[in-house]
Amino acid sequence: MLKILLSVALCTLIANVSFASPIRIKDLVEFDGVRGNDLVGYGLVVGLNGTGDGIRNAPFTEEIMSNILERLGVNVSGEQFRPKNVAAVFVTATLPPFARIGSQIDVTISAIGDAKSLLGGTLIMTPMNAPDGQIYAVAQGTIIAGGASAEGDGATVTQGVPTAGVIPSGARIEREIEFDFTQLKSIRLALRNPDFTTAERIEVAINNNFGRVVSRMLDAGTVVLDIKATRELSPAHALGRVENISVEPERKARVIVDQRSGTIVMGEDVRVSRVAVSQGNLTLRIEEEPLVVQPNPFSEGGTVIVPRTRAAIEEEPGIGLAEVREGTSLSEVIAGLNALGVSPRDMIDILKSIKAAGALHAEFIVR
Repeated sequence: MLKILLSVALCTLIANVSFASPIRIKDLVEFDGVRGNDLVGYGLVVGLNGTGDGIRNAPFTEEIMSNILERLGVNVSGEQFRPKNVAAVFVTATLPPFARIGSQIDVTISAIGDAKSLLGGTLIMTPMNAPDGQIYAVAQGTIIAGGASAEGDGATVTQGVPTAGVIPSGARIEREIEFDFTQLKSIRLALRNPDFTTAERIEVAINNNFGRVVSRMLDAGTVVLDIKATRELSPAHALGRVENISVEPERKARVIVDQRSGTIVMGEDVRVSRVAVSQGNLTLRIEEEPLVVQPNPFSEGGTVIVPRTRAAIEEEPGIGLAEVREGTSLSEVIAGLNALGVSPRDMIDILKSIKAAGALHAEFIVR
């Protein structure tokens, strides 16, 4: 049996996730109608220090620059622009629920041409549209770039992503979403992680808090709240009371592994049935060591290269046949494998084999 030892390999992160403590309903569900809306715009960044778009490679930059100048009363018909301090960008943001005219939101700026950096640039007034084609916000301001770059005649160095950045509070809302929240007769609570047990617990907790039946579970991902039955002044008052009710959620037994970083994350309910584990590695080594043979002095012979090859098979030490008994938790198995010095990649292969054998009772996710 693989026993728990205190030494744990630092290269592997093991997280035993426990949901013993109650969680607020607001952290478990999304309220129907309370959601954000995506916005997007196409604009121009100016003031770059020679790191903007090459106009020949990005003709759309010249087009938008001409349009902006003409709107400002500058006639540029027939002119040829060759500046290096402008860049065409996409501007994205999320319009939060219940946002009002005049409030400000953050925006993200991303270059779409061959600009090398947006560091120090300023976004010119850019309208932002929703999927319905209407303008809901206008963005403008100085960009905070996410990196830096420098180059010389023979080398270039880049840190982070200098072609993307943000403008905190860079867009001002000019139009509101038409939605009368006060007229709702019922509100659906959509679980972020659908589960019948969790949905039932939410239903019971809400009804117990109000002292009467005001909610009903529809399925594993939906609980409907009857606003009239709550006897509150408005839907906002009802949700303000509901969202702070605490519920202990239920979670599936799940194991998530990341092969690139060697990370293993598991829930506390993961169990392993009786199974035997044996692991080892074979390494085949082939080395070429050609031998050069020279002829004797004043002889008629020539230089000859004699091939020499060394071939060997080495078996690296692995895990002998180890037995995992019934009811052992996966965290105990991982701790034992760590104590034996098993590498993260080999550990993931072992977990895959245990799952394939039907002994790992959990959802197994590989990223």
